[in-house]
Amino acid sequence: MSTPYSKYAAQRTRGSRTRPERIEAKPLRHPGRWVLAALLVLVVVWFVIGAARNDAYGWDTYFTYLLDTRIATAALHTIAITVLSMLIGVVGGVLLAVMRMSPNPVFKTVAWVFLWIFRGTPVYVQLMFWGLVGAIYDSINVGFAEIPLEPFTSSAFALAVVGLGLNEAAYMAEIVRSGVSAVPEGQVEASKALGMSWGQTMHRTVLPQAMRIIIPPTGNEFISLLKTSSLVVAVPYSLELYGRSMDIAAALFEPVPLLLVAATWYLVITSVLMVAQHYLERYFDRGATRQLTARQLASLADAEGTIPNNVQIVDQPQKKDPRS
Repeated sequence: MSTPYSKYAAQRTRGSRTRPERIEAKPLRHPGRWVLAALLVLVVVWFVIGAARNDAYGWDTYFTYLLDTRIATAALHTIAITVLSMLIGVVGGVLLAVMRMSPNPVFKTVAWVFLWIFRGTPVYVQLMFWGLVGAIYDSINVGFAEIPLEPFTSSAFALAVVGLGLNEAAYMAEIVRSGVSAVPEGQVEASKALGMSWGQTMHRTVLPQAMRIIIPPTGNEFISLLKTSSLVVAVPYSLELYGRSMDIAAALFEPVPLLLVAATWYLVITSVLMVAQHYLERYFDRGATRQLTARQLASLADAEGTIPNNVQIVDQPQKKDPRS
């Protein structure tokens, strides 16, 4: 006579002799996503067809001036303004960040006042001021000599670069300061304990880790500065991309197609910068992820005081091939 217990034992015996069937996981279906995607595609197609048939866009004028040499030269001017302004911004931002972190109260106060002024006023207003600086200051009297400012104030290009560069320095200072401050102090102390100098500590310990934090917002600032360069018409400097496009549009009485031309060039340049930023971030992310056991992670957290976010917990760390 079979009992429930004997039936259960028999099933356990047969189950132990045969391997269980493999579970086939099926992804969860989301029909709403496909419906929303189809609606978005229909809206985009509707807009493209409508724009192509709308004569107000002036597509003939758009294609005529898209590759015009004057527009291409203006794009080069825009890139030159952006690169030079970013150089001033990076150098000035590093100096201001060092002054903000300095124990010297004078340096900290000067840096704070600079950031307060240049972050607290619109960049368009600042560029307007730089355009009028020649009417305010003819020269600088240093006591034993008088330095004329006309060579500087007579160049709208130089005024545009300096105006954008000083404004960018105020934002870069906070980016650099946050990146350096994010490095745990325990690693700086460990580098000093190994006998490294301050320069070696910054070069080998602090900056490689801080760059992973500094690079992404710096790339965003560079792309934003490219578009902000269209405001240099306030200096006034009209040889950059937006100003040159508007000059041609005023002569043709067709602002819409020339605005589309300028927007297309901005999109192309921004796309190239985004690709460059991606590869630059990947370069500085090398070695950012480490594989540690739970015990190693606990020891690292005790040493640094915080749990790092670039660690993968594994049962056993992978052994490196000695031939590599």
